[in-house]
Amino acid sequence: VVYTVWAAIWVTWNIFIICFYLEVGGLSQDSELLTFSLSQHRSWWREHWPGCLHEEVPAAGLGVPHGQALVSGAICALEPSSVEALHSGLQILIALLGFVCGCYVVSVFTEEEDSCLRK
Repeated sequence: VVYTVWAAIWVTWNIFIICFYLEVGGLSQDSELLTFSLSQHRSWWREHWPGCLHEEVPAAGLGVPHGQALVSGAICALEPSSVEALHSGLQILIALLGFVCGCYVVSVFTEEEDSCLRK
């Protein structure tokens, strides 16, 4: 039951992520909504996508953790926001599959409990 609830929450979160990266409903990628103004990193895919050419910029302030670089003006074969949306779509499909399986398991256990009570 807990997994089924979690899967529903996960689907809702990924729908929000898709809307955020496709800028649906007044959401904008330029907002600091996902970073809480704590990071200059906007998209993992923009920084790590193999098809992107990166121009690294030095970070002002606290500095960038080892192994990470701020990317300004990445040139990508496939737009990273599209990759983010596709990744979230895949997560939704997996979560929906888990939700259906979770509902089935709950119904099987509920039927078994009912059959034990009838005997």
